[in-house]
Amino acid sequence: MSMQPFPSPQIRANELRPGRHWYATAAAITVVLIVLGIAIGVYRFKNAINAVDTENQFTAGDTVTLRLDPEHEKAIWIRERGPSSDQACGITGPGDPGLIDPGIDVILTRNETWNPLYTIDVPRAGDYKATCTSQGQPRYAIGDLGGLVTFGGWLMLAVLLPMLGISIGAVIVLVTAFRRRGHRKRLLAERYGSGGSHPAQPALSPGADPHRQ
Repeated sequence: MSMQPFPSPQIRANELRPGRHWYATAAAITVVLIVLGIAIGVYRFKNAINAVDTENQFTAGDTVTLRLDPEHEKAIWIRERGPSSDQACGITGPGDPGLIDPGIDVILTRNETWNPLYTIDVPRAGDYKATCTSQGQPRYAIGDLGGLVTFGGWLMLAVLLPMLGISIGAVIVLVTAFRRRGHRKRLLAERYGSGGSHPAQPALSPGADPHRQ
């Protein structure tokens, strides 16, 4: 009687560890970090191009009244020229407000260039009055901190987050696949012998006919 071939050994996918849910976890982490990076980039870009209130400009000698809060820093920006000794501003109001160096930054609109002149430092929320004097007639405006230079730092983060998400996702997928393959080999060895090709057969007793069925 001819020997029938043994069926190929099968291991169900849901028996293997780690579970396949790790692939979904990898995809979720990748998508979340990509979306977060894009959101940060878009949000910070909008902040950078809209930081200066160009609709409410004032010139040297004008006094502007500002409602300020120490938790939301504001800056005095100057149009079409950088900070120099030619410009001087002052601020008065509750407590002891001051003007400090804002660092280097820039904002470009369709046809204007703005540079930060002073960061406004206030001790508490309230109404403050600011006045600037200068040679010539430069235009000033109040705005938030953070222009294109600051945006450059946030842009790096916005790019790194998707790269990090892809890297983490790829590592999780590779580790999961490698460990599942190793687990499958161990299960095959336990159930079907070291070769994993067919179930182990009981040894024949002495004198038994190997061809007798």
